[in-house]
Amino acid sequence: MTIKDVFENPNKYNFNISNLGEAKIDTPVCRKKYVEENERVLISHDVSYLSKIVRQNGVVPSFEKAGPRKKIFHEPAWSKAAIVTCGGLCPGLHDVIKGIVQTLWYEYGVKRIVGIRYGLEGFIPKYGHAPMELNPDVVDDIHTDGGTILGSSRGGQDTEQIVQTLLNLNINMLFCIGGDGTLRAARDIADEIERRGLQISVVGVPKTIDNDLAFIGRSFGFETAVYATDPVITAAHVEAKGAYRGIGLVKLMGRDSGFIAAYASLANSFVNMCLIPESQFELEGEHGLFAALERRFNAGKTHAVIVVAEGAGQNLIEGEANVDASGNILKKDIGEFLKNKIQDYFKKKGNPVSIKYFDPSYSIRSVPALGTDAILCHLLAKNAVHAAMAGKTNCVIGKCADIYMHVPIALATIERQKINVDDTLWQAVLDTTCQERYFGYEPIVKSK
Repeated sequence: MTIKDVFENPNKYNFNISNLGEAKIDTPVCRKKYVEENERVLISHDVSYLSKIVRQNGVVPSFEKAGPRKKIFHEPAWSKAAIVTCGGLCPGLHDVIKGIVQTLWYEYGVKRIVGIRYGLEGFIPKYGHAPMELNPDVVDDIHTDGGTILGSSRGGQDTEQIVQTLLNLNINMLFCIGGDGTLRAARDIADEIERRGLQISVVGVPKTIDNDLAFIGRSFGFETAVYATDPVITAAHVEAKGAYRGIGLVKLMGRDSGFIAAYASLANSFVNMCLIPESQFELEGEHGLFAALERRFNAGKTHAVIVVAEGAGQNLIEGEANVDASGNILKKDIGEFLKNKIQDYFKKKGNPVSIKYFDPSYSIRSVPALGTDAILCHLLAKNAVHAAMAGKTNCVIGKCADIYMHVPIALATIERQKINVDDTLWQAVLDTTCQERYFGYEPIVKSK
């Protein structure tokens, strides 16, 4: 199953959201307009695509619109919510936690809220991680800090034990903030809850700094991560220009998807070459990286800035890859590899280079969210609460254009979202960096 297949054959997939039951309780949320159950959001704004799909399949692929309902499922006075953060750190985690707590407390009157400590481990008694009581005072200023007050961890835990802990704590709403692995765990939890016939909502808030989840739009933390690359790339440029035949090499996050590297290269036009997992490259040969650097130097340039995503060029590095606790393949260090290979190549050629290597991965992911990224966090949090209170479950909050929607977790995790190298984004990177010329696919223009 792939994202492409969902678009081409939507009649094969379920776009509907699971409900715990009929929503019969009047909401305490005061609004002039509530979202109706039949309101939907198209998965594409391309009219020609939609027309073709309707002709071929007889369906209009769409997701349920997110937002407050006039009738809710859970009684606020009896409700108890839990929030868990899993996986790697990401800008905006605190904004999401704060948004969930404030929406539950002030809009719905839910006063029993706990944070599950250190990811899914917090559900398992043997680890001894006691839940943290959360209220507006506890979360008042956490948005100014990076990281998560709840702690996090990688790796799955026993689903039956997790559900039993939810029962033991009398929790009827669980908010899972995490990426692909976390959402798959949330889906398993929701399935076990359904198997037991329980009335517990499980709603995900998508966290992936790599921006690689399907159908959720731009993920929170991604924009801040791109902002945070600017001083690093600028420093790499200064260092490169400070030496004759200087090279600034920057490794950025992006295990399978090169969105951070691509956007950072567009945002800071000092970058001369951007290397991503979706576009394979070689070291040797007419169109290899070594030849590309030589062409740039031969064209009269005295320096170069290279940005590489952590998952790029893995085919070039010998050795078996390891996996982390969540089953993700740990990428071999492409940054150190390229630094050494480039140095060795030019040294052997008798034309040594001065290369400076920057790896800001952890500093980028540990900063607080900024500007519109923080706003995105808050709106994702609010819509997650609206969904859970309405009895929605086994779903994650997504966004198409400026409209928030409920996406089944099964579709959000169907495949990692990647850069389409034939589309506008990658073409813009190629145009801005001029790297196609350096790699020998276009003629060198001396004045560029």
